[in-house]
Amino acid sequence: MGELRIGEVAERAGIATSAIRYYESEGLIADPPRRGGRRVYDESVVDRLGLIELAKRAGFTIAETRRLLAGFGKRTPPGKRWRALTSTKMAELEERIAEAQRMKAVLETVRQCDCPTLADCGRAARRHRNRG
Repeated sequence: MGELRIGEVAERAGIATSAIRYYESEGLIADPPRRGGRRVYDESVVDRLGLIELAKRAGFTIAETRRLLAGFGKRTPPGKRWRALTSTKMAELEERIAEAQRMKAVLETVRQCDCPTLADCGRAARRHRNRG
């Protein structure tokens, strides 16, 4: 396997070099060895960065991503851990979706406001809240 500099890793992974340094500082990827004062990476780091970015897009926090990736041997199947953590994340996402739908319903109501004064809006909001 070849050695890659941070710029090459960033290009292959499609992320900024600052993100790579950040992931190193958070323990998501190992601190690489240095040659001539420069970081050098094994090609496998590109795959690991792909997993980190996948977790990020799925809404996992850094701490959750760390749990997702930690403690795997070369023959440890990740599926069980992924399923457990994604089940929790899916429940959180369902609650966020429900909250967004509630917010949308309120916005739809407010968008139809034709109250002549702000005080009238306040009274209408109280009536609406008392009904719901």
